[in-house]
Amino acid sequence: MPDPADAPTSRPDPTLKPPAEPAWRRGWLDWWLALPGNVRGAFWILAASILFSIMSAAVKTVGARLDIFQIAFFRCLVGLLVILPFMVRAGPHVFRTRRPVLHVVRSLTGLVAMFCGFYAITHLPLADATAITFAKPLFMIILAVLFLGEVVRWRRWSATIIGFLGVLIMINPGENGLDPAMAAALAGTLCVAVVVVLVKRLSATEAPLTILFTFGIVSTLASTVPAALVWQAPTWAEFGLMVLIGSLGASGQFCMIRGFRVGEATAVVPFEYSQLLFAGIFGYVLFGNIPTLNTLASAVLIVASTLYIALREAKLGKKPAAKASVQAPAPVAVDTGNGQPPSA
Repeated sequence: MPDPADAPTSRPDPTLKPPAEPAWRRGWLDWWLALPGNVRGAFWILAASILFSIMSAAVKTVGARLDIFQIAFFRCLVGLLVILPFMVRAGPHVFRTRRPVLHVVRSLTGLVAMFCGFYAITHLPLADATAITFAKPLFMIILAVLFLGEVVRWRRWSATIIGFLGVLIMINPGENGLDPAMAAALAGTLCVAVVVVLVKRLSATEAPLTILFTFGIVSTLASTVPAALVWQAPTWAEFGLMVLIGSLGASGQFCMIRGFRVGEATAVVPFEYSQLLFAGIFGYVLFGNIPTLNTLASAVLIVASTLYIALREAKLGKKPAAKASVQAPAPVAVDTGNGQPPSA
C-alpha cells in the first residue's frame, strides 16, 4: 500500500515561478504609467471620440435601410449584455434600488434621446449631428437654474446666449421652418441634459452600476415593441454592424470615464471636441458630406461657449465654498447610447 505521504498534493511547487511577463508588454505598461495623468486622460478622451465617431458612421450606414427603432433595440440589448458581468461580480446589492420610478423616468428619457440621436445621425451630415450634441451644457445651465436652484452669474449666461446663437445658425429655420432632423437633434440633446439632472438625483442613493443596469433593462424592454413594428431581417453585415454599434458605444463610454478619472477636467475637456473633427472626416470620406460655412461657424460658437462653461465649472468646483453645480464634463457611468459623452 503506498505511503500517503507520497500521494500528490495540490500545493504549488515553491520552486516554480509564474511565467514572466513579456518584455514588450512590460515596457509599454511602464511607458504608459510614466506619462502624466493629464496626458493619459487626453489619450483616453481621443480614443472615446474616435469610437463614438465610428459608431455614428455605423449607425448612418445601417440606417440607410433599417429603422432607427431596430438599431436602438440592438444598441440597448448589447449594452445590457456588456454590463451584466460587472453586475454579477459586484454582488446582489447592485440589483436593488430605492427609487424605481425615477429610474424608469431616467431610462425612458434616455431612450428618447437615443431615438432622436439616431434619427439625426441618419438624416444629417455627421458633423452637423455631432455639433448639435455639444449644446448639451447650454440646456443644462437652464435646467440647473429651473430645477436645482443653481445661481448662474453673467459670465455663464453670456456664454450660454452665445452658444444658443451658434445653435440657431446651425438649425437655420428659414422660411420653410425647422428641419425635422435638426428638431430631433435638438430634442435629443435636451433629453440628454434632462438625463444628466435625473442621474445626479439618483447618484445620491444609487450605485452607478445600478443606474446603468436599470437603463439597460428598461430601454431594451421599451424598445422591443417599436422595433418589432418596423422589423426587417438584417443581413449578416447589418447584424454585425449593429453588434459593433453596441460594442463601440460601451467602449467609448469606458474610455471617456477613464479619461476624466485619470486627468483633470480642465486639461482633458478640450480633447472631447475632437469628435467634431473625426465626425467631419468620416462624413466626408464615407458619405461625401462637406461641412458648410453655417456648420463651421455654428460649431465654433457652440464649442467656444460650452468649453468656457466647462472650464468655468471646473474652476468653481475647485473652490471650497463653491456650491455644487451641474458640471457637464464630469462623467461617472451613464450610457446615453447615441454617442453622447457620459455624464454623472
